[in-house]
Amino acid sequence: MLGAGDPAAFEILNPEGKAPFLLTCDHASRAFPASLAQLGVADWVLERHVACDIGAAELTRALSKRFDAPAVLAGFSRLIIDLNRHPDDPTAFVRVSDGIAIPGNLGLDDAARQSRIDELFTPYHDAIDRRLDRFEADGRVPALVSVHTCAPIFNGATRRWHTGIMWDRDPRLALPLIDALREVDGLCVGDNEPYSGRHPADYTVDVHGEGRGIPCVGIEVRQDLVGSADGLDRWAGILGDALERVFAETADLARRPETRGACE
Repeated sequence: MLGAGDPAAFEILNPEGKAPFLLTCDHASRAFPASLAQLGVADWVLERHVACDIGAAELTRALSKRFDAPAVLAGFSRLIIDLNRHPDDPTAFVRVSDGIAIPGNLGLDDAARQSRIDELFTPYHDAIDRRLDRFEADGRVPALVSVHTCAPIFNGATRRWHTGIMWDRDPRLALPLIDALREVDGLCVGDNEPYSGRHPADYTVDVHGEGRGIPCVGIEVRQDLVGSADGLDRWAGILGDALERVFAETADLARRPETRGACE
């Protein structure tokens, strides 16, 4: 499937970074291998949220730079295979996304599915495993922070949340991060909203974070808030300040009480 002129299945940022956590960005790219001919979708679709998480790669790069943190970014569009879904999940090879049909995913046979798994999904997740293994080999307990963005309106529903924290069984990063973000004036912060981190809703945090027993969290930011350079700078600062506070209080994470609250 991948040819000589295609990008790699993943990108590594700051491989020697000294931060105590790994950043991941599952939906960083809108690229397609030439052999897939954009799965038959028009060029305008590539500019929409269905093709990638708008602004997520830029947020990941900014956080990687601020914290001297290693990061793994996906090299291809989520429309080919969603790297944050189990390959057996029907939404891993989405046929219709937010009302937009994806012709190249209709009637997909087993061989085509397996090719996408072997050439895109497995290399990306193997790269995450190798980075986390390296933390442990260096005697450091790693943490995992997965960066996403979401559309302000999806399937006709408006999202009121400015940002959301996704988590399942491990509250060590999620709850103090929610607390820190809710102290920012004017922010509506979702606790597993607008997307849930509860199994089996995600893959990366579930497998690489909770599967290893390391502190882990997923972050969503609404895409209309990071659609400009100023917006990206602001949100890199908001997330960076919150993460800095949380990691400064690492020793206290396991003792934080479970707190929740809803936006009015």
